[in-house]
Amino acid sequence: MSEVHDAIAAIRNRRPQSVVVFTGAGVSAESGIPTFRGSGGLWRNFRAEDLATPAAFARDPKLVWEWYEWRRGLIREAQPNAAHRAIARLPDPLVVTQNVDGLHERAGSRDIVELHGNIFRARCARERKTIQAREPFDEIPPRCTCGALLRPDIVWFGETLPAGAMERAGAAIAAADLLLVIGTSGVVYPAAGLVALARGLSIEINPEASSISTACHFAVTATAADATPPIVDAIMEGR
Repeated sequence: MSEVHDAIAAIRNRRPQSVVVFTGAGVSAESGIPTFRGSGGLWRNFRAEDLATPAAFARDPKLVWEWYEWRRGLIREAQPNAAHRAIARLPDPLVVTQNVDGLHERAGSRDIVELHGNIFRARCARERKTIQAREPFDEIPPRCTCGALLRPDIVWFGETLPAGAMERAGAAIAAADLLLVIGTSGVVYPAAGLVALARGLSIEINPEASSISTACHFAVTATAADATPPIVDAIMEGR
């Protein structure tokens, strides 16, 4: 992986102090979590795009929650992999993630912007208050204490991102000495536009070239679990 060596050399030369890590589904792939999209993302002949919408929830909340409970079961059994653990070793990074699996937090990262929500939180459809909901629900669809339906605290297709999330992520990326982009396809907007804001050194880690590979100074063709630990080691050398 000559790209890794080149990226490490650049890190050692620049000794970046402020780091932002921007992650997508690829960072969790080696934890055994499927993307739930594309050709392998079918569940009972439904695509994610058929279920993760306000209209689908309004039409059949039980069906939507059955899908989410299946997903939550898979993710609940998954463990953070070497990439998650390496990122958590950084002393003060901002982790901006498109993932909803909570694995960054479980690995030990503390400053996290979850652009698309968290599958282990639920939100009251009436009062909009959120609750932690890691364990399986006793009934499907679950209800809030006020009697209204709970929905997953996830950004569905057609919905806007959480208030302030893009602003904080964008400002941090623009000010960072180093942006690590790990396991994202770069096709989901508006989050994909964040990479263009980087002014410091930028390094992508992805097994295949993505739509943002050419926007980064270095594109490391490798899995997140393989390439992230040595890159984090290089960052730590300058601390």
